Amino acid sequence: MTRPTADDEADREGWWSRLTEVPDQVSSSALWLRCLSWMAFGVWGASLIALDYRDGAMGAVFLHRPLLIFHEAGHVIFMPLGEWFTVLGGTLGQLVMPLVLAGALLVTNRDPFGASIGLWFFGVSLLDVAPYMYDALHPQLMLLNGQTGEEGGHDWIFLFSSMGLLPKAQLIGGLTRALGALVIIGALAWAGWLLRLQYAHRT
Repeated sequence: MTRPTADDEADREGWWSRLTEVPDQVSSSALWLRCLSWMAFGVWGASLIALDYRDGAMGAVFLHRPLLIFHEAGHVIFMPLGEWFTVLGGTLGQLVMPLVLAGALLVTNRDPFGASIGLWFFGVSLLDVAPYMYDALHPQLMLLNGQTGEEGGHDWIFLFSSMGLLPKAQLIGGLTRALGALVIIGALAWAGWLLRLQYAHRT
């Protein structure tokens, strides 16, 4: 078995340092504002996790609307790759957007706390996708065309059918919802750890 090289160790230490980086000095006011925002995102996340994904309740929350914009944009962006990727592109668009945000905040801005909030949004996006997946087996959700997926236009009926996975739509939707909940909890834990580190540097 190949042993890790010094460069491998340095890369790991570099990424860990970036994920846990805090300023040398943190103003008390900024720290408490971050604590308040962390608590707010915690309560918000818990309320979203508590929603019943089987009846499409996520479709009525505020964050569904901006995510829908990125969903529709994803369809357009992936059009050059053919029908299958055009359909999948909607889901990819709304999932990739918060990851790009988190990556930019972490790498470019060197703001791991901001990146943790971007990761939180990724978890919410997974919660938003889950009902759509679950609905594919017995479509009940109203789509943008004013009809249910039985009349066509349901991304995940098309995608699951093309992969022979339509009978497992509800299972996959449930697993996606669980993954979204775990991501939200993980993002909040990361943010909480950063706040603990920042507390030691408060001025």
